[in-house]
Amino acid sequence: MRLHVDQRHERVLELVRERGSLRVAELAAELGVSAVTLRRDVETLAAQGRVRRLHGAVVRPGEQASAPAAAPRPDSLEGAVIGMIVPTTVNLFAAIVRGAREAVAARGGRLVLGVSGYVDTEDSVQAEHLIAGGARGLLVAPSWFAGVPQDGQEKWLMESGVPTVLVERSAPPGNPAADLDRVRTDRAHGAAVAVGHLAALGHRRITAVLQEGPHAVQIGAGFDAAVRARGIDVDQGAPSVREHGDYEASVDYLVRAVRERGVTAALVHSDEDAIVLVPRLQAHGVRVPGDLALIAYEDEVAALADVPLTAIAPPTRAVGELAAKLLLRRLAEQSGQRHPGPRQHLDLLPELRIRSSCGGRSPADAS
Repeated sequence: MRLHVDQRHERVLELVRERGSLRVAELAAELGVSAVTLRRDVETLAAQGRVRRLHGAVVRPGEQASAPAAAPRPDSLEGAVIGMIVPTTVNLFAAIVRGAREAVAARGGRLVLGVSGYVDTEDSVQAEHLIAGGARGLLVAPSWFAGVPQDGQEKWLMESGVPTVLVERSAPPGNPAADLDRVRTDRAHGAAVAVGHLAALGHRRITAVLQEGPHAVQIGAGFDAAVRARGIDVDQGAPSVREHGDYEASVDYLVRAVRERGVTAALVHSDEDAIVLVPRLQAHGVRVPGDLALIAYEDEVAALADVPLTAIAPPTRAVGELAAKLLLRRLAEQSGQRHPGPRQHLDLLPELRIRSSCGGRSPADAS
């Protein structure tokens, strides 16, 4: 039989009085409730001054851990666990995780990873597991296919009970998750930079071949805004990369666009897809960059292509690092080491890395 919240609070107090100190995960298991529920109970009791929360544990008011040699500096994690949930650990997320891990380790903490595999229901499962294991806060890149929550996908985030920072995801105004801190790449800006580079090279009719997924809306919006602002003609109707399980639809589209409609340049997301497309285009007699200048969005492997690809490079490591630092600030505020500050939405600007696939010289070559 589940205890009423008041009964549960009394039971928590009773156990803390008896034992002096208990881990949150152990206490949740003993009471038969989730770690999320128990953390909310502890926060309520701590706010009333009836218990003290300390590094994933609950202790009696005034109870001290072993005395430190010196007072911790602001944002110090003091051995605490930070949870991070990502849809995959390859490509751009590998660098994001590395940036976050280094930032957490630099402050004495430990980053523990959960992977959702792009299954949205797995996000909450991973979060529950991490919090039960003592994670004091979460860095989360939810498996939101459109990059924003739909149909209540944000609900579990708002009920997690720990400080949370969104990573490479956002929520629209009015959605509850819009109140969360976030750090992401400004992919619209990156697409606009790509268009500007193509325009500077003299291209007047271009197209974009993009993946469906979390970043498509941002990249497409930046591309559309930039071509309108510059008065560049756009060839419409490009299929999504790998729309039909292979690349043939994209190859056929680009070949016709070049030969029949005067397209001279394209933005392709991602660089991995661009590497696949280039030799297929050349097999159809479309030379890169001779007939089609190409810019890839993402720069994970673009430099390794047979025709090295000009690419838009998101600041992946910095995304992870700044997201972790923002979460550490929230934890410091929670513990009273810092005064509470406003929530933050940080958009980091990607950079253009010029190589051979556009036919233009890089700044380093111009002398």
